[in-house]
Amino acid sequence: MKEPVGQTLQEAGEKKSKFRWVVLTIIYVASMIAGADRANIGVIVPYIKESFHMTNTDIGAMTSLFFFGYAVFQVPVGALYSKYGVRQLYTLALVCTSLSTFFMGMASNVFHLKVGRALLGFSEAPIIIGAVTTINRWFPPQEKGLATGIFISSFKFAPAVVPPVTAYIIYAFSWERVFFLFGIPGFITALLWWWLVKNNPQESKFCNEAEIDYIQSVKSAGDAASQAARAKKTASLQWLDKIIRTKKIQPLDTNREILLSWSLWGCAIGYFCMVGITYTIMTWVPTYLVTVKKYSILKMGFVAAAPWLGAILGNLLGGWLSDKVFDKRRKPVILLTAIATVGMMYSLLYAPNDPFILGAVLLLAGIMLNLGYSTFLVYPLGLASKEKSPFAVSIVNTAGSFGGAFAPFVVGMLLDHYNWDMVFTFLSVISLITLLIMLTTIEPLEDYEEAKP
Repeated sequence: MKEPVGQTLQEAGEKKSKFRWVVLTIIYVASMIAGADRANIGVIVPYIKESFHMTNTDIGAMTSLFFFGYAVFQVPVGALYSKYGVRQLYTLALVCTSLSTFFMGMASNVFHLKVGRALLGFSEAPIIIGAVTTINRWFPPQEKGLATGIFISSFKFAPAVVPPVTAYIIYAFSWERVFFLFGIPGFITALLWWWLVKNNPQESKFCNEAEIDYIQSVKSAGDAASQAARAKKTASLQWLDKIIRTKKIQPLDTNREILLSWSLWGCAIGYFCMVGITYTIMTWVPTYLVTVKKYSILKMGFVAAAPWLGAILGNLLGGWLSDKVFDKRRKPVILLTAIATVGMMYSLLYAPNDPFILGAVLLLAGIMLNLGYSTFLVYPLGLASKEKSPFAVSIVNTAGSFGGAFAPFVVGMLLDHYNWDMVFTFLSVISLITLLIMLTTIEPLEDYEEAKP
């Protein structure tokens, strides 16, 4: 079907399909399953410690193995996606994630647990890169922040429901049964992905040409009214552009340019810190509630869900702010998250024992920590060309993976030698480092073309 001369198919009146939102739904479900498979370990920690006589440092090391496995495969995965596309590798990743989860349930010693966590890290490595790559190909720029926020919230939705579900399975059956039950959904989602999601919208029989036109033609500035509105929006944000160092750039189009970009590495360091904080909370807060606050297994399950409920809200709110309020500027919500997280981690030093008040504090901490969390992965899309964006995102996500390995391990050592006050102080410091690093990077702004008569 040919596009009408001088008009897009949208302007000609063809109603576009909305299959990109179906794709995003499958991404959400797949990511939620992966998030659940990695999150259940936090609730199980007190029980495997008892079963296998593990120290806090042992637990931190086991948690870190997931992220080391996850990290070392990130950049190769980014290169593979750039060369071969998403469909096959993403399907394989979902299958291997479920197999690794089953393996954890069969562990008979500490070595088996560590191998299982490392295998899970390798298996999940392609999932975030594949999802971000798919969003980059299936969504126009004005929807990428929201779409990425929705996608990232899936990883936070999982820990919000995992603690009470996991707690109940342990209470009714055993901790081993958790891994067996959590491993099943990944196989089903892998089949859905293989059947419905193609590498590009042009290859999908469910995506019509009007939707493809919508995804691809957004570089146009639009009519005079649209240009005027955009100019007004830009003028109203000039004060912010000075703070965040907004700059129009040519997209980075080679691996060398990407590797030499300080802004990309600054983003990677910031993500290293933020992921470290996030997975420290995921790994250690259930133990904190059981050992320090003396909560029962079921009470712990519900309070431990609070930061992840906040994370869902924070990711969605952050994506909307980034796209709509800040007009696709990514740094403002990143900086806001870094500033707020410093305060929230410090506030946990004085958190009360009351489960409702403590739950509210953890809920607010989850919101603040996640306002800018998803935009760390959107930010590289503004720096790199579409062809090189998987490589750029893989570098940032690799750094985040090392952060997820580093911080929980350090926290385990801190708990063996100090106390939780030192832990929350440590988390505040690395959030402050994120703020200082991100202030040195630029805010890449897309250069929209003038509307053609």
